[in-house]
Amino acid sequence: MDNSLKKNMDESQIKFSKIKKILIVILVLNWAVALAKIIYGMISRSSSMTADGFHSLSDGTSNVIGIVGITIAAQPRDKDHPYGHKKYETLFSLVIAALLVFVCFNLLFEGIKRLRAPVIPEINYLSFLIMLLTIAVNIYVVNYEYKRGKALKSDILISDSLHTRTDIFISLSVIVALIAGKFHFYILDPIMTIVIALFIARAAWEISKQGSDVLCDTAVILDSKRIEDIVLAVKGVKACHKIRTRGREDDVYIDLHVQVNSDMHMDKAHKISYDIEEALKNGICGVSDVIVHMEPKEKEK
Repeated sequence: MDNSLKKNMDESQIKFSKIKKILIVILVLNWAVALAKIIYGMISRSSSMTADGFHSLSDGTSNVIGIVGITIAAQPRDKDHPYGHKKYETLFSLVIAALLVFVCFNLLFEGIKRLRAPVIPEINYLSFLIMLLTIAVNIYVVNYEYKRGKALKSDILISDSLHTRTDIFISLSVIVALIAGKFHFYILDPIMTIVIALFIARAAWEISKQGSDVLCDTAVILDSKRIEDIVLAVKGVKACHKIRTRGREDDVYIDLHVQVNSDMHMDKAHKISYDIEEALKNGICGVSDVIVHMEPKEKEK
């Protein structure tokens, strides 16, 4: 096996291992938050808090989906998957988006239902304390998961952090509803529920857009001149064109056409092709593979 390929595989295994550990920790925190809301929500007969707890369970479910997705994505290249399994991570991020859409429709339904028949919860100081503590945990989870997702260029961690962020807004809406309930203004509860549902819909759209861009081979590097400048700096290259990119930010595939002197020997052309690949991998973070199509440069008359 090529040493550079083996090195990339080892780095991928380390990356996926880190992501998996992060998801397991976040899964425990999300389910702890969910159980706290559900148990006390049932005790206090607060349907909004109970519903918020079940929404938090969806965060835990997305973590489970993420762990399964990462486990599959971490598998090395094989005969059936010569480009690796990294797109499975993106595929599973779309499952999280679908989960968000499901939660969105349920909240819209619940909000409209409560507009017709407002729910009067039992409100006390412990209700506010539990909500504030769970919000603090969620804020920590969102910031930590999003930063680690950006650092590791992980679609799963980033999309899951956006999912958990919606839980913060929903929890805030519950607190607002509890305060309003103290003043017998129960109509605010379903209104806030509908508003939060719209936030969830937006997060689902962002995740879906990002995932579909990868799966539909949308260009990863929009500035082709950046690639062109690196290639033209390689000795022996006369021109380059038909530059295309696809994949993910951490798994970029580039193919391009390069023109060299028409009388150049095959061995020299092959070396230039190798130099171009190395230059692009060193010059642009995340490049996994480069396909160079060599063409003879016609001599000017």
